[in-house]
Amino acid sequence: MNIALIGCGRIAINHMKAIQNTGLNLVALCDVIPSKMDALLEKSGMAPDGIAKYTDHRTLLEEQRDLDLVAIATESGVHAAIALDCIAKGVNVMIEKPMAMSMADADRIIEKAEAHHVKVGAIHQNRFNVAIQKLRKAVEDGRFGQISHGSIHVRWNRNRAYYEQAPWRGTWAHDGGCLMNQCIHGIDLLRWMLGDEVVEVYGQTRQQQHDYLEAEDLGTAIVTFKNGAVGIVEGTTNVYPKNLEESLFVFGEKGTVKIGGKSTTDIEVWDFEDLAEEEKALVGMKEPTSNIYGNGHTAYYRDMIDAIANDRPPYVDAYAGRRALELVLAIYKSQKTGKPVKLPLTDFASTDMEGTFGEGSLDYREDAPVVEAE
Repeated sequence: MNIALIGCGRIAINHMKAIQNTGLNLVALCDVIPSKMDALLEKSGMAPDGIAKYTDHRTLLEEQRDLDLVAIATESGVHAAIALDCIAKGVNVMIEKPMAMSMADADRIIEKAEAHHVKVGAIHQNRFNVAIQKLRKAVEDGRFGQISHGSIHVRWNRNRAYYEQAPWRGTWAHDGGCLMNQCIHGIDLLRWMLGDEVVEVYGQTRQQQHDYLEAEDLGTAIVTFKNGAVGIVEGTTNVYPKNLEESLFVFGEKGTVKIGGKSTTDIEVWDFEDLAEEEKALVGMKEPTSNIYGNGHTAYYRDMIDAIANDRPPYVDAYAGRRALELVLAIYKSQKTGKPVKLPLTDFASTDMEGTFGEGSLDYREDAPVVEAE
């Protein structure tokens, strides 16, 4: 299968590794900054021969007529527009989180994909973490009994140098704050594990230490699920001096699990009423990762390739991406209105939050140091 990668920034190296690991044929790269394409090829060790380079994704789509798949890894604010252009050309697409910045755009992607018979996947790669897959099976097997509640805690650090890497970071139009950027993977996992169907959200967000941004650096919420479970969200980029943890808890009448580590990769607690002897060894299991994005991109790619080949929905499809986005936007709307928000959420966008914490005053520098996450 032929693939193109649009966006060659911070997350792109994980895509390049996944492309190499799955044997896809990379035919084109695209980035508005040409030097980023060269740097990415060098970092990945991939030979540039036969790989076309573009600074406009529309030109790429016009010239590359044999594309099977496009991966979108640009700033969040243009995810939807690029995805819709790919769909219009009949090209399957994978979209980095968040799939869009508004409910309207998420719904438009789903509608157009179905009309054009195109596969669309939202890249929530942490669903493929080994520990998360084990937890998901336990949920599906009913081992928790009635689930009481669960929580996600994303306690990370992002300093000014990180935000100075690009002028769109921390803006409502192109990024959002810690909930939309750093915490949406954990929010996706919490919703997935506790039952997906949310009836009400009450959120509180703040800008405590990043007054040069537009968006929040702390977000909390109470989430009420249709099945009676209660979810707790805590996300921040204010942890000193570096990333601390991304931990997911699930509590049920017959089981308790904590998946921890820097990005929900490690099993720290695994207790069930029907605990098998061999399961005791799961406690302390750590999945080695080279960066905070984990190993899930390769598994995600393999699933997408199989979904295309066998004409089935991707394991993490556009509907999953929409649900994660909906929960983040519901928290934002609750902060804006000061009231609980009922779901489904039909019409809200990150830009509806403009002015919440001021306009920000980030001094973007082309030579800002690249800050790699742990």
